[in-house]
Amino acid sequence: MSPTTAPSAEAMSSLPVARAVVLASGSTTRRAMFEAAGIPIGIDPAHVDEAELKRSMLADAVPPRDIADFLAELKAVRVSNRWNGALVIGADQVLVQNGVVFDKPADLDHARAHLQALRGRRHELISAVVIAENGAVVWRHMATAKLEMRPFSDQFLDAYLAAAGERVLASVSAYQVEGLGLQLFNRIEGDHFTILGLPLLAVLDYLRLRGVLAS
Repeated sequence: MSPTTAPSAEAMSSLPVARAVVLASGSTTRRAMFEAAGIPIGIDPAHVDEAELKRSMLADAVPPRDIADFLAELKAVRVSNRWNGALVIGADQVLVQNGVVFDKPADLDHARAHLQALRGRRHELISAVVIAENGAVVWRHMATAKLEMRPFSDQFLDAYLAAAGERVLASVSAYQVEGLGLQLFNRIEGDHFTILGLPLLAVLDYLRLRGVLAS
């Protein structure tokens, strides 16, 4: 077993049971969810070329939900092959507006174009999560949130991007509802964790089922 980034010895020794739980993602937001919930977790990013894979699947007319599910599974299984006996969590999120799938913005100009396209309209965030063990999928879940942006002005958009900075590049949505990005919306339907990119409550239920967390 030689993970790219293994959890510290302190983290491993403080796990609630002998079984390790590993997040196959470098996302600071997803990691913070587990830390806030008091769950020790290892971090081992899968290093998947998500943009290229999404482009290929879109060219083949793969539905957005299947794209999110496929990428979450790919990450979980790839990292699980490096962690014997661990429960490895892979996640992916797809943003869809009127059938159009958005890519993660490459820079602030791209993020501005994203937000201008979403302004005054409804869109969906589809978040998929897959858990693998010894290279095989043992659990999967998908959740969708629906969001409506208010018709904010160009001046507000410029001020928002100046204040938020490159943090908006961390997600496909180019906003952060846990911070300043909340001001972009007038209606949100869906679980908060789903919007952040991982349906955490469903994951916790499964970890309790497996005895990783106390029930």
